[in-house]
Order: sequence, then C-alpha cells, then structure tokens
Amino acid sequence: MSSRVASWLAWSVCAVSLVLIAGSMVFLVLNGGTVQDWIFVGGMVSTAIVGGLVASRRPGNPVGWFFVVSAASLALQALTSEYAQYGLITDPGSVPAARALAWPQTWLWVPGIVLLLIFLPLYFPNGRLLSRHWRWVVWLAVVLCVLAAVNTALLKKEADVNTSIANPLAIEVPASAFSLFETMLEGLLTAVAVVSAMSLVVRFLRSRGVERQQMKWLAYAAALMPVLIILGYLTPFVDLVTELVFAVIPVAVSVAVLRYRLYDIDVIINRTLVYGSLTALLALVYFGGVAMTQTVFGALTTGREDLPQLAIVVSTLVIAALFNPLRRRIQAFIDRRFYRRKYDAAKTLEAFSATLRDETDLERLGEDLVGVVTETMQPSHVSVLMCPDPEPRDNKKKRADIRESGHEE
Repeated sequence: MSSRVASWLAWSVCAVSLVLIAGSMVFLVLNGGTVQDWIFVGGMVSTAIVGGLVASRRPGNPVGWFFVVSAASLALQALTSEYAQYGLITDPGSVPAARALAWPQTWLWVPGIVLLLIFLPLYFPNGRLLSRHWRWVVWLAVVLCVLAAVNTALLKKEADVNTSIANPLAIEVPASAFSLFETMLEGLLTAVAVVSAMSLVVRFLRSRGVERQQMKWLAYAAALMPVLIILGYLTPFVDLVTELVFAVIPVAVSVAVLRYRLYDIDVIINRTLVYGSLTALLALVYFGGVAMTQTVFGALTTGREDLPQLAIVVSTLVIAALFNPLRRRIQAFIDRRFYRRKYDAAKTLEAFSATLRDETDLERLGEDLVGVVTETMQPSHVSVLMCPDPEPRDNKKKRADIRESGHEE
C-alpha cells in the first residue's frame, strides 16, 4: 500500500468514525445521556483523530491502525446502542429497525477494547513484537476476542445491561453453562491483558536511546492517569478531569510514534515531579496553618468572628514566603535523585565557571577545560587548540608607548 492510499484510507475511516460519533451524540441528547456517556464520546473523538494522524504519517506501524479501527468499532457500537434505546425505550416505535439495531451493540465493543488493551501494548512503539516468542499472545488474543464477540452476540440475553434491552438473536443455553463459560473467558482475557502489559515493562527495561524516550511518554501517561482520577474526585471539575484521562493515552502514543518533540518528556517529568510535590506540600502547609492559626488565636481570644479570615491571611503569607525556597529544595532533591548525571554535570560546569573567573594561566585553564568536557560529556577524545598571539606582547607595548609619546608632543 502506498503512502497516499494509506493516508486516504486512514483519514476516511477517521471521518466515518466522527460522523458516527456525531450521530450517537444526537440520540444521546434525546435519550438524556449521563456524564459518563459524554466522557466516553470525548474519548472516542480523541482516539479517532489520533488514529487518523498516526496511521497517515506512519502507515507501516500498526499502532495507528489500532486506534482507527478501535474508534470506528466503538463509534458504531455507540450509535446503534443509542438508536435502539431511543426507538425501544425513550420513544417506542418512533424509528424503524430499532429492535434489529439492538444486536450490533452487543459485540462491537469487543474489538474496540481488545485492540487498545492487548494489541497496542504488544506493538508499541515501533510496530513490532519484542520477539517471535510473543506471537502466541497475539494468536491467543485473536481467539479470545472472537469467542468474546460470539458470547456477547449470541449467548447473552441482554443487549444492554443498563437499559435491559433484550438481545434479538440470543440463543437459549443453560444459565450455569453460560456463567461458567463467561467466567473462564473473562479470566483468560484478563490474563492476556496482564501479559500484554508486562511486555511494555520488558520493552522499557531493554530500550535505549529514542525507544526509551518513546516508552517514557506512555509510562508518563499511564502514571498520570490514577493521579488525574483521584484529583477529579477531589475537585468540582471531576467531569473535565476524567475526560482528560481518556485523552492522555492517545496523545502520548501519538507524540511517541511520530517522535514530535520527543525529548521534551524529560522536562515534563521533571516539572511534574517538582510542582506536583510543591503543590502537595503547600496544600498541607495551608490547611495545617489555617487550623493551627485558628486554634492559637481561638485560645487567646474568644468571640472573634474574624478568626477564619485572619487564619487564611496568615497561611497565605506563609505560603508566599515558602514558595521559592521550597521549590529550589525540591528541584535540587529531584535532580540529585532522578537526574544524577545531569545534576553532576551542572555542578561541574558551575565550579569551572568560578575557576574561569580567577584563573590566568592559559595552560592550566586548558587542562581544566579538558577535564570538565571529559567529565560532563564523556567523549572518546578531547583536544584543545590555542591559537598563538599573532603579535608579541613586547611589540604591542612598544607601539603603545610610541602612540602615547606622539600624543603628548
């Protein structure tokens, strides 16, 4: 497949997915969808756009196609689900074929989820498996995906658990046999997903250079997700934060695969560690300061209505005074702990700068320069070339004396 054809196909599937998502949004409004439904829509939009971008730029890498196909599958599932709910529950009989369209939603979610949870970790970031020994995971995932789709499409009685819409093509099977089969299937899929995630850990430990930077982007997004989820429950902007969680992984994968500003991840991780720790410490100082100030002033005075405002003012002033000192200390600690080589190099350069201001011996200065370059950059060979003065110092002095004497005359 040529690059032009691949790009056309990727953006075409992306466009179809966005149209399907728009249709599902219409019925979502009519059905009075929940916040979780709208968050899911935001995740589908992000997945579709990222998939189209990555697949069109890197057609030989299956990672982009995983996103594209997953978005199309989930978008079609969302549209048929909302359509069936509208035609069978919200406004019964208002749209045709509502009962028939209740069936595709039963199984379309399976490939959409499996591609992202199992296949994406196996092939990220270069589009190749770690080795041929991991092929059994791929084939087992394919088999389990087919069995899961068949299970939900033909054996499950309910097309949608939340709305209790019946599956129009469900086959009657003993409840005990269906429950046993579904439990075994879920256990195997979970095990394969865990093995797939472990492949990311193995790849990260083996990676070097550019691939290590690519793995850092995904690792950063994965580590950020639980933090964002917890933050969402602690803030009034829980819906917005939760929606950001679903957008983090696709964006991180697209940056890693396309290698756009790849090495910025080190700066992002550093700033996240510094300002995340700083925010947590200042929050503790703030709330602790408010409580302590209220306790102290409350013991000294009684009946004062302005104590809460006074406590807030005092705590705010303490935080303003502690901000820069704490930030510098946290930055130094993180640099020593996680960026030791860069921290040592920076300290070496600072020491050399101080020496440079006082050193007058060029030969000694050249030796110090060679030592600093060797220690910080570790090159295979270092040499310093010093150009000789084209005019001896004595001649310069004589010419200066002649100019001065001529000026005096």
